[in-house]
Amino acid sequence: MEYTTRPDASPPAGGEASGRVVYSKSGYDITPLSRERIEQLAADLTPQQRDILLAKGTERPFCGLLVDNKEEGTYVCRLCGLPLFASDSKFHSGTGWPSFFRPIDPAHVREVRDAGHGMVRTETLCARCGSHLGHVFDDGPRPTGLRYCMNSDALRFFKKGADLPPDSRPTAIETAYLAGGCFWGVEDRLQQVPGVIDAVSGYQGGATSRPSYEQVCSHTTGHAETVRVTFDPKRVTYRQLLEWFFRIHDPTQLNRQGPDVGDQYRSAIFTTSDEQLKQAKEYIEELSKSERLHGREIVTVVQPAAPSPFYEAEGYHQDYHARHGGSCPLPSR
Repeated sequence: MEYTTRPDASPPAGGEASGRVVYSKSGYDITPLSRERIEQLAADLTPQQRDILLAKGTERPFCGLLVDNKEEGTYVCRLCGLPLFASDSKFHSGTGWPSFFRPIDPAHVREVRDAGHGMVRTETLCARCGSHLGHVFDDGPRPTGLRYCMNSDALRFFKKGADLPPDSRPTAIETAYLAGGCFWGVEDRLQQVPGVIDAVSGYQGGATSRPSYEQVCSHTTGHAETVRVTFDPKRVTYRQLLEWFFRIHDPTQLNRQGPDVGDQYRSAIFTTSDEQLKQAKEYIEELSKSERLHGREIVTVVQPAAPSPFYEAEGYHQDYHARHGGSCPLPSR
């Protein structure tokens, strides 16, 4: 999934009310919270914290407790606990408010146009609970050139090594490696599966170290165009992911998918554990006996991911359909 946060990003669609779960690329659940949940979390706020977070107030400069904090650690949203900034991006701006040059994940900080107080600025909000954090300006240091000017009372700080509360921890994820033809379409479709956090195109199963796309297309490296899928096993199981995978490609075509011919387009599953290997083989055996294939042989290769590493494909291959205005819809189940 890809999120854009500059200059005026909108919040992710859906949320608790719609039942749609939204993840950041770093693996955090950033599903927008319901109004009821926000009010529950706000019950413990001080009057000043409530004014800043919920009424877009601003604390007085040089008064916040985090302005001069130089300890290593993580700054999270005071209301919902979403990690927002790390200490390695904090810098002394001299403005009187804690300043950072980048967030932990761009998807964690939402930006909206603020035309109040006779000026136009960019307001920053927590992407999960919508709390007001501060503003972002284009006068920060390299490498971003940005200055995220935050209110201390909008943040909570946890020292490096401290146990973070559950709301500040990433989702416990699993990884699957699936090859089923051109990775553009496989990646695009699998990203639409509820519970999938991210899908990345790459190369796997060959002998050449760090192959280029041109090398893979030469049919000399032995790599398959593969998609690395990270997913939340609480929302989509590995078995369910396999079911989707076998619906979006034809596992009976040997070294091809439709007009795409060559061993890089082969059907393959690279497993990360004995349990994944077991489930993949069991599902293929089950599918081979179903009426759906009408007796055709499944040629999908199942093998452990190790010791064959996964190499991410070049940047222009990632999110190809999304960046070019297209999409490959998931088939109906």
